[in-house]
Amino acid sequence: MSEQLLFLDREAVLACLAHVDVCAEITRVLRRHAEGRVELPAEGYLPWTNGEGAYCRSLAMLGAVEVDGGPPLRGMKLINAATSNPSHGRERAAGLAMLFDPDTARPRVLAEAGWLSATRTAGYTMVSLRHLGPERWDAAAFLGCGTLARVHVGLLATTFPEATRVHLYDTDARRAEELADWIRERHPHFTVRVEPGAREAVAAAPVVVTTTTADRGYLPAAWLSPGTFVAHVSLADLLPDAFLEAQGVFVDDVALVADNPRRVLGRLMREGRITDGRSTDGPAADRGSPARPLSGTLGQVLTGERPAVRPTVSHVVSNPFGMAVLDVGLLGAVHDAASRLGLGRTLALY
Repeated sequence: MSEQLLFLDREAVLACLAHVDVCAEITRVLRRHAEGRVELPAEGYLPWTNGEGAYCRSLAMLGAVEVDGGPPLRGMKLINAATSNPSHGRERAAGLAMLFDPDTARPRVLAEAGWLSATRTAGYTMVSLRHLGPERWDAAAFLGCGTLARVHVGLLATTFPEATRVHLYDTDARRAEELADWIRERHPHFTVRVEPGAREAVAAAPVVVTTTTADRGYLPAAWLSPGTFVAHVSLADLLPDAFLEAQGVFVDDVALVADNPRRVLGRLMREGRITDGRSTDGPAADRGSPARPLSGTLGQVLTGERPAVRPTVSHVVSNPFGMAVLDVGLLGAVHDAASRLGLGRTLALY
């Protein structure tokens, strides 16, 4: 008996995504997550240092999403990254995503995951911005100008046509200029400005998106004007006071963020300085200092379980962990499009 699967390379993934409403798919899965209709096992994490002394990691993320009228979508994403990749002209992260056959448990779809994962992340940012962002805005600032920022800008252009200005900053000025040129060519309705520093970029727009590889915080609350929305997409850009002084702080999954030792917000939650309603033995609890409550998850906002908070007197922070169920749900939509369009290649395993 032979075994086969459908392989979707990046070209096929991009062609399929052109026929997918990314924000609608992300919203659907977030609702199911808030309703308890997903399975989200713990993430597998393997770090190391390469021959250049750069941080590398491998993430293995499994998930299942209930589907109305059919078996759940089950799958996984394996996404690896090295912080030294961009300096060699490579994207920082790359990997593979899979869907499993519901009856045989065999992988039935294998897809290039780098662009798919970035699209999932950008889709989450757009949905959070739609529900938690300022009432009126026309400019966004991106800190970090790699592939993730590029995917964000592309989705921003179609999701928020009222946005007219994009401000960019990267520690590598060449990378910022390259992204600026790409935006001017692909999305000429945007006015693009490369800023000389992160603080200037933050001050230039009421929507701030961090898409960096920073492993140390640098962005304090003092940089954030009242009315600013921050999509804290990357790991460690915000300093603790940016969370503690926020008007609202939202996550995608409370347990995933709280239990992650690499995230600033997770550390604040474990210390009891931000509470999620779970018991804590952290230092803040020991000394009796007041804790700032977490505002909830974006899924809870979408289902009406928690109220949306838009930035007015202060700023609002969206800090997602990155849930595998969103990748699985989005890959399910991509697979549906591939089936309709006849895209992809059939590979024989044996």
